[in-house]
Amino acid sequence: MSVYKSIGGQLGMAAASLLFCLTTACHPEPEPPLGSSDEFETVPEQFPIAPGIIDEASGLAQSNTMAGFLWSNQDAQAPNSIYLISKDGKSIKEFTVPGTANRDWEEIASGPGPVDGVSYLYIGEIGNNNAPTAPTSTIYRVREIADQNASFNESMVEKINFTYPDGPRDAESLIVDPVTKDIFVISKGLTSDVYRLPFPQSTGETMTAEKVGDVPSVSIATGSTISRDGKEIMVRTYLGVYYWRREEGQTIAQTITKPATKQLTVALEPQGEAICFDITGSGFYTLSERSNATSVSLNFYKRK
Repeated sequence: MSVYKSIGGQLGMAAASLLFCLTTACHPEPEPPLGSSDEFETVPEQFPIAPGIIDEASGLAQSNTMAGFLWSNQDAQAPNSIYLISKDGKSIKEFTVPGTANRDWEEIASGPGPVDGVSYLYIGEIGNNNAPTAPTSTIYRVREIADQNASFNESMVEKINFTYPDGPRDAESLIVDPVTKDIFVISKGLTSDVYRLPFPQSTGETMTAEKVGDVPSVSIATGSTISRDGKEIMVRTYLGVYYWRREEGQTIAQTITKPATKQLTVALEPQGEAICFDITGSGFYTLSERSNATSVSLNFYKRK
């Protein structure tokens, strides 16, 4: 065999080997697109929250207008204010919401509303502290500000008053569907009943919410969240987080009235009530009331 044939054969084998490598073993499966995995870290990144400012945090929502920030609220006997929190927990700024009263604000959500392209905040006056038979609940809808130096004014606030078809309920979970703009409230009890306020919600008359079912195997729901694209839903309790993947064509009611896709493992908190997806889909945050603890942290669970 000539030297040239030998070299040529070796080059051919090398080329074939390289081609095989590029198309199989050396070309691993591509990473799933952001937001597609339903696996999350079980040990969170923790960002300390200075005590004395939001010790009664009961809700959490992503800001759709200010990158790197979340909104929170406090419940009964706290000011009629919401709080802008940086994602590292180092900055917390209080904003009064004029024209509102905080009897028992238990949840906050961000999402679309009556004006297309505008982000709204939904503040849930849906708890029953100190008024176990309150006949009417209220959701305050206000346009989200886009500047830390801006402020809310009373003209920006709309009141969605509603009653339940089966009597007063205590609730701490609120979801605004980014697809349909419907609002869903989940009661806090041994049974987690789900109620719907269809879009467009009335701001002039008291609505009667539609009961659409209950969340199987979830008791004492303390918070909820939906991803910005509406494809993922979480409901939390004091001890755990339940996760649903919304299938194409499904409503929120059809999704969460079926058993959860999975239950997520999260760290115990003093009195865990607040949860929200990160706006980028890279994970989710939780926040707790301080209760008897010396302090709490903003916890971030990264998507795997």
